[in-house]
Amino acid sequence: MNIEFNKNEDLNKQSVYELKTKLKKIYEGGGAKNAAKQKDKGKLLARERIAYLIDKESEFLEVGAFAADGMYAEQGGCPSAGVVTGIGYVSGRQCMIIANDATVKAGAWFPMTAKKNLRAQEIAMENRLPVIYLVDSAGVFLPMQDEIFPDKEHFGRMFRNNAIMSADGIVQISAIMGSCVAGGAYLPIMSDEAMIVDGTGSVFLAGSYLVKSAIGEEIDNETLGGATTHCEISGVTDYKHPNDQACLDSIRNIISMLGAPESAGFDRIKPEMPKLDPQDIYGILPESREKPYDMLEVIHRLVDGSAFEEYKQLYGQSIICGLGRVDGWAVGIVANQRKVVKSKKGEMQFGGVIYSDSADKAARFIMNCNQKKIPLVFLQDVTGFMVGSRSEQGGIIKDGAKMVMAVANSVVPKFTIVLGNSYGAGNYAMCGKSYDPRLIYAWPSAKIAVMGGSQAAKVLLQIQEASLKAKGETITPEKEAELLKEITDRYNSQTTPYYAASRLWVDGVIDPLETRKVISMGIEAANQSPIKKAFNVGIIQT
Repeated sequence: MNIEFNKNEDLNKQSVYELKTKLKKIYEGGGAKNAAKQKDKGKLLARERIAYLIDKESEFLEVGAFAADGMYAEQGGCPSAGVVTGIGYVSGRQCMIIANDATVKAGAWFPMTAKKNLRAQEIAMENRLPVIYLVDSAGVFLPMQDEIFPDKEHFGRMFRNNAIMSADGIVQISAIMGSCVAGGAYLPIMSDEAMIVDGTGSVFLAGSYLVKSAIGEEIDNETLGGATTHCEISGVTDYKHPNDQACLDSIRNIISMLGAPESAGFDRIKPEMPKLDPQDIYGILPESREKPYDMLEVIHRLVDGSAFEEYKQLYGQSIICGLGRVDGWAVGIVANQRKVVKSKKGEMQFGGVIYSDSADKAARFIMNCNQKKIPLVFLQDVTGFMVGSRSEQGGIIKDGAKMVMAVANSVVPKFTIVLGNSYGAGNYAMCGKSYDPRLIYAWPSAKIAVMGGSQAAKVLLQIQEASLKAKGETITPEKEAELLKEITDRYNSQTTPYYAASRLWVDGVIDPLETRKVISMGIEAANQSPIKKAFNVGIIQT
């Protein structure tokens, strides 16, 4: 071990500690006081419900833990967007679980709540996972109704997805474990089966106050839409349970009887840990996003037995392509090489930059994986495509387009991990969020932006200086330095993985040691959704 390795290790472990500290705070939801109120009603909290529901000692892959982080400050914040979502094992079966957190504004729907729910449903639909809704919500957060109600990707899209999944044979089970009001009342009732907890669960289109205001009828919420009303009189709900635990037990029992899913046929053998210690990743990944490192060293600590079959090893070396296994699953890996390499033509290629030959190689490898029905894993640390006259004359746009076409039209499942930089069109070519990865997670070291902070800040500074000069203001060197720092700090704050995760540009921020779990659980989910569409890469410029 050298001094540089130890320095990297200390910094990356500190970043992981900060990640876990942030998550611990988020897991508190709306805080101890609001949690106590739920407990006083005899209810389990959202995360307690999930922990009780899933198989003991099984993994839970949370999606969107950082959703809405740092947002809605004027409304008091909305930790985790007021809903917990993720893939968990219930009676041995992978399910998408969506649980409202009533400690956060009574489980009310903020704009990011809708986006997070829709992302969870999207994952379920792509992978044909059964969906379990644990409903406990006061409905739309009215002060922001214009940002959540009427548009295509707003609240109503969730019910549309309920209907689409039902028609497509994707199982949906709902448990009404608290409030379920107004338009939200349709969600559980559009599921295959709906159960309700006696005394705490209620479902109605309009609560007692609105009923009195609208038609003058005086009635309490329990009589209006409680368990007795809907299980014995209206027939709206199918099962009545005395408490949360009995309700969750019933869900586990129903899931245990589901027929086996179809298989996509992705290859898996007995899993094996990497021979090289994954903990070394902390020391390999440099403390600066500008410094080079050998991505192969990272790959060898992610794949089973540290065995990696590299494709076109001596060609297009700024992108690494090859076959390996992750937790037994066969995968094709496309990764940005971050060290400086010398091309076959004797040219130096800078780390993290996509050159024509590397784009060409990656496109061909992606096509090969589609031919072989092998899932793809993208490891992003990319600063973009190479620029300049030599690259333009060499056809970088044509070769870059070829790679984008291959990524966009790929039919095998894709999984993306953002290790470091994810800049500009490099984000697109390496299967960023716009290119439908089944899952996309970031390490604490990730940076996601249209370009690097220093370059962007200088451009923005020039624009701001031009504006000030147009107003007749004089820019002193001191004022210029002050403006540059202000712009740089603001820009860099928007490139962090937490900023991206709060807006669901990525599904979460993870410890690098969780990468194998994310990929493995993702492929296991994808394996339940057979590929129906033939691979057609489209028209490629040659």
